[in-house]
Amino acid sequence: MARAHVRPKTRTSDKEAPVSVEPDTLIIGAGMGGLSAAITARAAGAHVRVYDALSAPGGKVGVGRTQDGVEFDTGPSLLTMIDTLDEVFRAGGTSLEQELTLVAPEPLFRYIYADDTTLDVYHDVGRTTDSVRQVYGGAAAKEFEAFLAYSKGIWEAALPNFVQGEAPNYTSALVMGVTKFRQVLKVDPFRSMWEGICKHVSHPHLRMLLARYATYNGSNPYQAPATLNCIAWVEMGLGGWGIEGGMAELARALERVGRRMGVEFVYDTPVEQILLGARQRVSGVRLEDGARVDARRLIVNADATHLLEDLLPARTRHDIPAVSDRSMSGWTGVMKAPAAHDRRAAHTVLFPHDYTKEFEDIFDLQRPPEQPTVYMCDQTQSHKRSGWPDANPVFVMANAPPQHSEDLSRASKYDALEQTVEQTLKTRGFWGPQAQWVWKRRPIDLARQFRGSYGSIYGASSNSQTAAFKRPPNEVKKIPGLFLASGSAHPGGGVPMCVMSGQTAARAMMR
Repeated sequence: MARAHVRPKTRTSDKEAPVSVEPDTLIIGAGMGGLSAAITARAAGAHVRVYDALSAPGGKVGVGRTQDGVEFDTGPSLLTMIDTLDEVFRAGGTSLEQELTLVAPEPLFRYIYADDTTLDVYHDVGRTTDSVRQVYGGAAAKEFEAFLAYSKGIWEAALPNFVQGEAPNYTSALVMGVTKFRQVLKVDPFRSMWEGICKHVSHPHLRMLLARYATYNGSNPYQAPATLNCIAWVEMGLGGWGIEGGMAELARALERVGRRMGVEFVYDTPVEQILLGARQRVSGVRLEDGARVDARRLIVNADATHLLEDLLPARTRHDIPAVSDRSMSGWTGVMKAPAAHDRRAAHTVLFPHDYTKEFEDIFDLQRPPEQPTVYMCDQTQSHKRSGWPDANPVFVMANAPPQHSEDLSRASKYDALEQTVEQTLKTRGFWGPQAQWVWKRRPIDLARQFRGSYGSIYGASSNSQTAAFKRPPNEVKKIPGLFLASGSAHPGGGVPMCVMSGQTAARAMMR
């Protein structure tokens, strides 16, 4: 697979003809939503220029860091909903298969519980069911199958009605309730995730595993609607993948396709303010260096709070809902870990004794968990990344609350979380004598890098039955020419959802 290495502030590659047409569409941010929007809009005839404050594409996916000649990812580590990505690539005249090589490691996930019970999850649902049967017995396997059928039903009802297309609102939900009452009931909106799990599954270990899917969009399984139980099917039923060379290759590939189509990319160039003309119509942007760029169409691939607090002029009338309940953040690090380790899978999850306590700490007490779940992604196994001699880059994460300020009193709490994570790895046999940290990041570091995020990874949480109706829509009706494409807008956080957000925003704009 060819690699595309990005040069800061480079607008065309050596093989591309310079773009001679001035852009009619600007995009702020080259994250997953911005890249998807750029390709979708350009395919529909727009002349697109993308500005990003960072030095390379990808946003929170990002281009990996390098230590002693070894590059590693520092963001998302699993790819799902590959058909959605393929649709974007095909809009650019190519395909996912032509641009990237997917990796299907086996087992995909290894869940290790506090009592040292181990359960492996595979790409094939039948093989995963056999794994459940072998570890927990036939009754648990039947319950697991029933839950996946329930999860699949939610996804098939939710995808066309609440995920694809325009953001749902109370009116559209009411109309749908009248015309498609059975479809509404299929998404199970009136129970919590935990209640939906407990209805179908009785084994405490399986309940814990399935509740973890709430963290895929930074939510609390004890508060989020059971609709989110569809995430289990998206990963286990539709498949979870790695990308040869790392997740950074996804950002590089999307940018590469955009350049071939004639999209301009300008890096290391923050946008300071959105400019509005008569009747609040978008008229362009002002860059941090004071330069003005005119355009009547603008897609913002940034946190909605950054848009409201920084980018829009003061006293602008709008209909963008403010984020009141933010999704989780996380303490993350990359360790240099011995390559020969028979207990570490592509993705390994170490559960604590009391999983409920973790969510109480994060959402109720707004503090790093005292007993964190520790997640590891061995990037050599999951993405076939090159490692060091006898050592692999292993991404490590522990969930944590977003950080709303520079409050120095929080530093000691994150010192304690970091020590707990390391001690957990040592106690449970995943930190050998040669292991060492080569990179670390706290929520406040994420907040500094992505303005308006406050360290939150996925925008707003989904911790209520009405959360989907409060998420910012992709088209801002009161500001003509302004569109949103990010994890803080419809349909939500996570790589595939951000890609869909970009598609929806671009399509709405081109209409």
